Amino acid sequence: MRTLLLLLLALPLLAAAEPATLIRATELKQEPATDAATVATLPENAAVEALQRKGGWTRIKAGASEGWVRMLALRFGGPGEAKKGDSGVTQLFNVARTGTSGAQVTTGARGLDADQLTNAQPNPAELAKMDGFAADAEAAASFAAKGKLSATAVEYPK
Repeated sequence: MRTLLLLLLALPLLAAAEPATLIRATELKQEPATDAATVATLPENAAVEALQRKGGWTRIKAGASEGWVRMLALRFGGPGEAKKGDSGVTQLFNVARTGTSGAQVTTGARGLDADQLTNAQPNPAELAKMDGFAADAEAAASFAAKGKLSATAVEYPK
């Protein structure tokens, strides 16, 4: 019973926001997606509170604004504060909150979840933007000639 009471008292600590700083100016998005509406543009070194993580995105609170930024735009801890090693008690809370001790750091994003795949919509504007990056055959040949590159046939793997 006593252990249960202690766990219940510790629950608010598990839900606390984590202080972070933006390492570059970034757009605060309404949803965790690059094509989501921009809520605000936040300056470099802005102090924020990290609230939730989803894939490669983190929901933050910056002053009165709340939204999503890319996880790699954040440095966790207060402004100018170096990340300290976790104490045994902090590691215990990390295990309860995330299932890990906090000793490992992972950057990047997992793949798309089932809802994202089910609700995927084409974005013609982004496709057109990508088409603008393509090089025509003449430009590619000119680039290859300047770099003294030559064509090599590569057999398709079986």
